Amino acid sequence: MAIDRETIVQISGSNPRLCMKCGKCSGTCPAYDKMEYHPHQFVDMVDRGDVEPLLHSQSLYLCLSCMACVERCPRNVAPGKFIEAVRLAVVRQQNMDHLIPEEIPGMLNEDLPQQAIVTAFRKYKK
Repeated sequence: MAIDRETIVQISGSNPRLCMKCGKCSGTCPAYDKMEYHPHQFVDMVDRGDVEPLLHSQSLYLCLSCMACVERCPRNVAPGKFIEAVRLAVVRQQNMDHLIPEEIPGMLNEDLPQQAIVTAFRKYKK
């Protein structure tokens, strides 16, 4: 399966051409300082068809999947959906899991927020 602009747009269900490049999505991202590519850059790169660098970016796994960028977008572009779409395309292509569901109970502790567990399952397939 070739991963290109059309594949990512189809998986995300969003239109990157609606983006007016205001940067509000990146401004609200709690992982901004850690990410190589920020939410507005994901949208722009998908729009330009420059998907290859995104496929190898650690930003895919640093995104918290909190969807704050989606809430902040004035044009309903949903940058987080593009990040999730690229992540899903990579998993489908490589057939790799970075997290095995059966190992999760051993990783849990009382300080781990529930959001971390939920987003982990959004990032990795069963």
